[in-house]
Amino acid sequence: MAALLYCFLVVVFVGAQAFQPNRGDSQLQQMMKTFADEMKKTFADEMKKTFADELETLKQEIEDMKKTAEPALGGSTGSEQKSKRQISGENGGSVYIRWGRTSCPNDIDTSLVYDGIAGGTQHTHSGGGANYVCLPKDPEWGVFTDGNQGTAYMCGAEYQVVYGNNPFQGASLHDHDVPCAVCHVASRGSKLMIPARLICPSGWTREYRGYLMTERYSHSRSEFVCMDEEPEARPGGHADHNGALFYPIEANCGALPCPNYVQGRELTCVVCTK
Repeated sequence: MAALLYCFLVVVFVGAQAFQPNRGDSQLQQMMKTFADEMKKTFADEMKKTFADELETLKQEIEDMKKTAEPALGGSTGSEQKSKRQISGENGGSVYIRWGRTSCPNDIDTSLVYDGIAGGTQHTHSGGGANYVCLPKDPEWGVFTDGNQGTAYMCGAEYQVVYGNNPFQGASLHDHDVPCAVCHVASRGSKLMIPARLICPSGWTREYRGYLMTERYSHSRSEFVCMDEEPEARPGGHADHNGALFYPIEANCGALPCPNYVQGRELTCVVCTK
């Protein structure tokens, strides 16, 4: 394009110089000179634009070459660096308790922090904590006095699945102690337990699914937790001690709309991360 404009400009300029009107028409000469000046300016502007475009293209090609050569030289692209940060846990990740199991889901991003024993407040006590905890198997002690002093008590937890329907088909769990596993997900920083669902929302990863459990309605209040659908029992822990207890949770119609809920049906749950 630039070469074509240059040739056209040369032709016009030479023609303007060669044209000499016999009658000394100065007005026509001035018009030709003005036209030639405008063509020179157009040519200069076009050359500047072409040069700027070629320079930008060259810069982009250099950047592309650097990105291509970086992995071969032992470097990492931005996306690879981000992935490494996520896997190593630099972004924090998330932690959740897998109730009823001693291991974490088989996921390359999920690791076991520790496995332990489910615990909570004695079901007949009106005070104490209202939540279940995952107690380590090997406690560490500080300043202590042996023997109860009438303060607050931590009890182990048992499955209570003899009343009504047992949603854990094929498993003999009643009065067995409940294990737990604390899991860390390095690459997903948010966690969510959804009651009455078995599938996570789009874009979320399912860690595990199961059934919603808590204390019995006539006992002291506790929290709702998601018990794994294939629960384990703590070895040697089959005895009716009745400490903290886990019961399946049934839908109760009224303010809870039925349908879609169904009176007396055991509620499911799913734990998701993102």
